[in-house]
Amino acid sequence: MKPTLFLILFLTILISCKQETPLAKESTNTSKSEYLSFENRDDQYTGGIKMIPITTEKGTFKVWTKRIGNNPTKKVLLLHGGPGMTHELYECADGYFPQEDIEYIYYDQLGSYYSDQPDDISLWNTARFVEEVEQVRIALGLDSSNFYLLGQSWGGILAMEYALKYQDNLKGLVISNMMSSIPEYNAYAQEVLGPQLDPEVYKEIKDLEAKEDFANPRYGELLFEHYYTEHVLRKPSDQWPEAVMRTLKHANNQVYVHMQGHSEFGITGDATLKDWDIKERLKEIKVPTLVIGSAHDTMNPEHMEWMSKQVQKGRYLHCPNGSHLSQYDDQKTYFAGVIKFIEDVDSEVF
Repeated sequence: MKPTLFLILFLTILISCKQETPLAKESTNTSKSEYLSFENRDDQYTGGIKMIPITTEKGTFKVWTKRIGNNPTKKVLLLHGGPGMTHELYECADGYFPQEDIEYIYYDQLGSYYSDQPDDISLWNTARFVEEVEQVRIALGLDSSNFYLLGQSWGGILAMEYALKYQDNLKGLVISNMMSSIPEYNAYAQEVLGPQLDPEVYKEIKDLEAKEDFANPRYGELLFEHYYTEHVLRKPSDQWPEAVMRTLKHANNQVYVHMQGHSEFGITGDATLKDWDIKERLKEIKVPTLVIGSAHDTMNPEHMEWMSKQVQKGRYLHCPNGSHLSQYDDQKTYFAGVIKFIEDVDSEVF
């Protein structure tokens, strides 16, 4: 689970309104200036970065956030995948959200590279991460008038769990590239995607997994060449975006392995997410919800389309050229859909 545009130009040419045109332009420039301004913000000194204290049963730690832009009604908190990856997976948002005046917040969850990294596996559980997100929300002043939560992969699990407990604080929810059932994800990986590989390659991968020889360089080589470039990010590995390679370099394997496990064909062993399943509770989610699935994902896109029909106010976005990181390999479809969802909810036409 490790491990997407827009043109807004207005043209009015009316001879009788020539004198009003400069005023319209000035108004637009003022709006942009306000969006980009740090004036009167308590994070001006750090350029939008806040280290937010998080209280846990094991003490208080700090998590890293960085806010970009100003918009009183559209603020998107980005939940990265992993678990144990970083906000760097979503740096491509810089190419799309600013021109739409959407405020967005990068965030490294506790244990991730830019945040504190306590050496205590008892902290790596979904319920505690939900409470962490709630503390981050409060610290950033997000509420139901402006708060959009976008979670991708493991971040999608976290977003769903947060919504089930705290959806009254949300304005909109985006579940990106994550199924609502780990057992069904496992079945899709092992019964559908694995057998699509060359039989000899798949056998070699499964043999290495059976031996728990995950540190073998051959295991990573086989995955990158035959699986990741088909189902995680559909580009040759030497063309993967620098931000993605950086987040892989910065991954916290303790968090990842404890919750996700070693295998890339489902979650196995004693990983804590192995039995996670909330598909029967999707009907409890009443906040406007966008579910994103991709044709070549590690997650079953049919399941994710089904999810969008189980929540009370759902919409499905399909990325036909995308895989698990469809914010990169089907980027324009991805971000167009996310932006349209935010605009529709904000305009109360969803």
